[in-house]
Parts: sequence; C-alpha cells; structure tokens
Amino acid sequence: MNKPVLGIQLYTLRDFCQKAEDFDEILSYLSSLGVTDVQISAIGPIPADIQKEILDKHNMKVCVTHKPFDRFVNETDELINEHKIIDCYALGLGGAPQESRDTKENVDEFIAKVNKFAEKLRENNMTFNYHNHDFEFKMMDNGMTMIDYLIENTDPEVFHFIPDVAWIHFAGADPVEYLKKMKGRVKVCHFKDYVLVDGERKFCTLGEGRVDLKACYEACKELDIPYIMYEQDCDWVDNDAKKAVKLSWEFMKSLEN
Repeated sequence: MNKPVLGIQLYTLRDFCQKAEDFDEILSYLSSLGVTDVQISAIGPIPADIQKEILDKHNMKVCVTHKPFDRFVNETDELINEHKIIDCYALGLGGAPQESRDTKENVDEFIAKVNKFAEKLRENNMTFNYHNHDFEFKMMDNGMTMIDYLIENTDPEVFHFIPDVAWIHFAGADPVEYLKKMKGRVKVCHFKDYVLVDGERKFCTLGEGRVDLKACYEACKELDIPYIMYEQDCDWVDNDAKKAVKLSWEFMKSLEN
C-alpha cells in the first residue's frame, strides 16, 4: 500500500497557462508550494517540446492529460507523439460528447469509436482515461447508468477512468464505492469539493464542502491509486485560483498525516 502522489490539475489554473511564459511562471509557483506532478488540461497552444522544456526546468512530471475527443478520433498519431515528448502515457477525456450520452445506442457508438484508437494507444503502452461528471449517473434507456455501462462494457486494459469524487457525490453516489468498482483501472483520481447554496452547487476549497475527502484518500491508498489531482473548475475563494490551489494543496497534504 503506497501513498498516492499528490498534484494539481492545470485546468484549475488554465487562465494562467495560455502562453509559454505564463506556463513557466505557473509551474514556478506550483514548485514553490512543493508540487512535483501535474495534469495538463486546457493550456494554450504551446508546442509539446516547449512544454517539456518548461516541465523539466521545474522538475515537473505529467501523470495524465485531457484532450478533445475529436483529436483522439482524427489525430491519434499526433496525440501519441505529443505525449511521448512530455513523457505522459495516460491520455484523458474530460467527458463524452453530447451525442455520446443518454442512450445505450449512443454509448455503444462512443465505445466503438474508443476501441478504434485504443489499440494504437495500447501498442504505444498508453491508456485512454475517462473523466466523469454527474450526467454519467443518470439512468439510460436500458436501465443502467452510463458509468456502470462503461465499467462493464469496456476493455480494462485500455479504457481507464479518472473518477471525480465531487461529481460522483453530487450525482448521489458514493465516491468510495465507485473507486472500488473501478479497481485496477484508475491511475488518477480527481479531488474536488462542493457546497450547496440555496440548492445550487458551488465548488469550494478542498475540505470545506460535502465530500468526505479523508475517506476518499484512504480508499485511494488502499486501492493503490498512484495519483490524486486537485481540480476546481470555478468558484475559487476570493475569485483567486492561485489562492484556491494553495489552500487546497495544504489540505491535501494534511491527509497524508
């Protein structure tokens, strides 16, 4: 049983990562906090070799990415090459396209598309990693939720998951239960938290919301999940994403004690 490596999903800091010099600056900031591992998502059009140069400068490693689904389908070779350059072998998708949801037929078509490029990923020792929101927990026309259908009808060797504990909880499910359902298929778990304000979901600093993150951390440790990444889409404390990262990073580190 190993402690998961903690890190930051750069989607949280996307507004500060659109140019190479800003990417450099934000990695310097994260390094000052003690961060060594990140997830790349929604950064600007920075060439992979420049990304790698800046990552190496700050001794940062990339555990997974998020890329658009059309690139998986239409630019598989380019994606593979870009990920080799940055030494990342887990390629993530932030969520299924709208047309790939809600019905068994739509989800079957989605799985078929994944299967077409998944073999090429396998040949390059790479995996496809699916990040959930809450829509995957709605019942489809076959009486199953999309998330359960994906777990049961995809190849565990190439189709992995990036479980987001806040979205799972918000959907009315138990994050720990789903971490166990995905056992052996999770390299990265997303830690996120939320509160309800007048019945509406608002994201918040880790540890200040409704999710039992300590239980999630212990489950990640028990299941030998290698990485936990903090992600917060919006609603940052004082509207300051950097401050939100600092506070949430401190909370995550406290879970190791």
